[in-house]
Amino acid sequence: MASIIRPTVLRQSCLAAASKRAYTTKVSSSFPAILSQPTRPAPARQAIKSAFAPGNVRVAAFHAGGRQQILPAGPQVIDGTANDAAVVPPTNASEGSYHWTFERLIAAGLIPLTIAPFVAGSLNPATDAIICGAVLVHSHIGFDAMIVDYFPARRVPKTKKALGWVLRAATVAVGVGLYEFETNDIGVTEAIKKIWTA
Repeated sequence: MASIIRPTVLRQSCLAAASKRAYTTKVSSSFPAILSQPTRPAPARQAIKSAFAPGNVRVAAFHAGGRQQILPAGPQVIDGTANDAAVVPPTNASEGSYHWTFERLIAAGLIPLTIAPFVAGSLNPATDAIICGAVLVHSHIGFDAMIVDYFPARRVPKTKKALGWVLRAATVAVGVGLYEFETNDIGVTEAIKKIWTA
């Protein structure tokens, strides 16, 4: 029994992986070893096929799904001719080296800012405010970098602009929420301390 099932399962797996469409049962020419096998009698083949049909459908659906793109393909155009040099944008230090240095300073500054209140033992509202501001700026820069990377202005200008405004609104909302939490409640470091010792 095992010698009958094993080649059938192997054949179904190979066919499911090689197919371009979901739920296909056609024999692919890319597997000549499968095509050259001797055929079994129809009743035995039908019994094996009916016994393994649900699993075959699941395997075919998993392996043979079509490629789904989130965004449509961008315009395939060349500005000028194929031999023109690429236009180099004007350099701007605030979008290059200064921006990169500021990101690294904020990221590195979060380490001592996070540890200092707990090591010193003093929960100062000024330290809380600095931590909240640094976390807010760090998060805003990180999400902005993701928008710039995944939604380029050349390809989807309206989406990039909309996501930029959503990010700005979310940053302001989180900033107001942190301010309210700091002034009308216990504050971030005190909340972390209570959660840590709970």
